[in-house]
Amino acid sequence: MLLHVVHETRYRYSPAVVNAHHMLHLKPASRGGQTLLNYALRVDPAPVQLRDALDTYGNTRSYFSLQAAHERLSVVADSLVSTSKATLSPAQRLASLPWEKVREQFRYRAQAAYDSASEFLFASPYVPRDDAFVQFARPSFLPGRPLLEAAHELMQRIHSSMRYESDSTEVGTPALQALHQGRGVCQDFAHIMVACCRAMGLPARYVSGYLLTKPPPGQPRLIGSDASHAWASVYCPALRQWLDFDPTNNRAPGEDYVTLATGRDFLDVSPMRGVIRGGAQHILDVAVTVEPLQAEAPGLGA
Repeated sequence: MLLHVVHETRYRYSPAVVNAHHMLHLKPASRGGQTLLNYALRVDPAPVQLRDALDTYGNTRSYFSLQAAHERLSVVADSLVSTSKATLSPAQRLASLPWEKVREQFRYRAQAAYDSASEFLFASPYVPRDDAFVQFARPSFLPGRPLLEAAHELMQRIHSSMRYESDSTEVGTPALQALHQGRGVCQDFAHIMVACCRAMGLPARYVSGYLLTKPPPGQPRLIGSDASHAWASVYCPALRQWLDFDPTNNRAPGEDYVTLATGRDFLDVSPMRGVIRGGAQHILDVAVTVEPLQAEAPGLGA
């Protein structure tokens, strides 16, 4: 599937911002069944410097700075991505080890071989360690249960136990608070699943991206009406790969998903953050459009 994604971020400041430094995670990844075909980033006013680099987890991170006073800022990321449906064969599903054996593989041992997945075992700013996550996760992790089966059942339980409610949480809401209140948005659903897996000694990471949504029957697709999305990813050592789970929608992400970045939690991969001088008050508008294109669609302009 070809997906065209436009992510627009616009700020209005009062008084003007004197100078600013911003960091972005807006460039889709090329990994697994996903290939970035074209990408353009437009910043207005034009920054004095703009550069890309890979962060600790292999995501593309963009940095730009503005040294002139400005009352408005526009950042538009325009991407064309080819996606494919990731499927596991019956043999691969059977290769999933019991979850306890996976936990034992990642238990600390002196002079053990390093495994990069072990970095996703520990608490992070938005995903703390707490017994509440152990208590919630335990019914899904029955003795001897294959890891994939346990993770799938955990995803289903989070979906049925939590209520999706816009504006019920904020960007900085910790996973524990969302779990206690029983409602949240996709970021919270993903954080809770990551926290539950880590509480059981299993590596899990946060994934940011987009989901192609379908308009109601007979209604046109509205430009800018989509939104960023988030889900969880669990490491399966028997397959030597990360497998994605979307507890918000109770499904495995497929070709209608676009991955931006992966990290310990939202803080590692927030679409845009920075430091400004001035601009005591601001108005933020974000608009995201995800639309399917035909295979012969032309490339995107810079």
